[in-house]
Parts: sequence; structure tokens; C-alpha cells
Amino acid sequence: MLLGSELRKCREAKGLTRAEAGHYIRGSESKISRMELGRVGFKVRDVEDLLKLYGVTDREQIRTMVQLARDSKKPGWWQAYGESLPNWFQVYVGLEEAATRIRVYEAQFVPGMLQTEEYARSVIALGNRVKPVETEDRVAVRMRRQRHVLSGACRLWAIIDEAAVRRPVGGPDIMRGQLERLIELSERPNITVQIIPFSVGAHAAAVGSFTILRYPDFGLSDIVYLEQLTGSMCLDRRSEIDVYTMAMENLSVIADTPAQTTLRLKDMMNDL
Repeated sequence: MLLGSELRKCREAKGLTRAEAGHYIRGSESKISRMELGRVGFKVRDVEDLLKLYGVTDREQIRTMVQLARDSKKPGWWQAYGESLPNWFQVYVGLEEAATRIRVYEAQFVPGMLQTEEYARSVIALGNRVKPVETEDRVAVRMRRQRHVLSGACRLWAIIDEAAVRRPVGGPDIMRGQLERLIELSERPNITVQIIPFSVGAHAAAVGSFTILRYPDFGLSDIVYLEQLTGSMCLDRRSEIDVYTMAMENLSVIADTPAQTTLRLKDMMNDL
């Protein structure tokens, strides 16, 4: 998806149609469409030819995109859980794994990257028609996803609505463990946690949760991820990204500071 998005931007900057690009690589308009949506694998030769057609001459950009084409053929660790994970969510795990900065606003639950195993199991079990074996597989995936942040390979900035932290999940013991976990993780240098208190009232992101993924190592644009009950959306157009980035910045201003957030979490533990 990352590579397809970048190829689309290069094509549009050159003013070429998908049909023209497809003809150049001895393919079709539909092939270019599938490539740009990340729905098919990439041949290195096709990527090189398209970059030449699009007038891309920067050697580092070419090297990066060709390497992405090679990497796209490698199976991700999450594919071993394929039967338990929806296809659309497997796409997100891949995008998340490559990100070097993740910004998330969560309105309903503690963000997955910060959940304890017990809290995660309770949340996942809420899903309709989720079999016990699928629940355990999804818990395992969620715990392994956390390694990306806990290893220090990625910066995580989580802004959480107070309702999401106060909502009882799995009972007092599980909630106490989850609050302790939030306090512990917030002390890590690559993790920032802020809570938006009830007292601020309605705010810029009251309509729902979202995640912004950044890929500075690849020189690629940010991606905004939105999740629904039966699918997800990934936005990569600059105008869309700017709206969510501004919302995130506004939320950081109205939210408790990290220090205030720690105190609020401790108060919540005392209330259990």
C-alpha cells in the first residue's frame, strides 16, 4: 500500500493516466489501479519502468521504492495468524510494523499498543462470533505488535478520552492492572500518554478514534487509519492528513499534560 500510494503520487505529478502507465509496462489500466491500491505484488522491473516513465531521477528515492517492491514479497509474521485476523486488519498490522512514529486518539478503549494481555482478551471477546481460538490468536498478535514500540523502534503518542480509561473492562482487577500498565509505559522515553478529561466537554475528535502513521525512514507520506466494525480505511492524501494532524495537535493542547495524566491515572486506581 505504501509503495502503491507513492507510485500514484508520482503518476499524478506527471499528469499521466493509469491507462498510459499500464501501456508503458505492457499491462492494463486495471493493473495500475491494483498496484496503486496495494492489492497485488510488485515486480521490480515494473517499478523501475514506472519510475522512469514518471521522471523520477533521485537515486535514493528510486533505491527506497525498489527495496519496498522487494520487501513486499516477504511474508509478515502476522500472516501466520491469517485465519484469525480479517484481511483488512492484516494490512494495518503491516503498515504499523513499518512506522517509526504512531499517533493515536482513542475514544472507547485503551489503545491496543498499551493494553495488558488480560484487558486485550476481555476487549477482543466482546466481538460477535469470535471463537475462543481466534480470541487467543488475536491476543497473541496484539501482544507481539507491542514489541515494535516497547523495543524503542517506534515513538508512540497516545491521547485517550477519559471515558475510554474509566469504562470498566473485565472487572476491577483487570482495570487496576491496566491502569498500572499505562503509568509504567508512560514513563518510557519513546511513549507519551495524555488523557482528555471530561471537563473539556466536546472536542475536535469527538466523532471517533483514529491513528496517524509516519514513515520518515522511507520518505513516504503519513497514513491515517480509520477502523470500523467490518473494515477499515487508509487515507494518504495531503488534504486529509492535514485535517487529522490538526485535530491531533488540538487534542494535545486540551488534554492533561503527561504529568497530570499520571496523577489522574493514580486517582482512578484509588477509585477501584
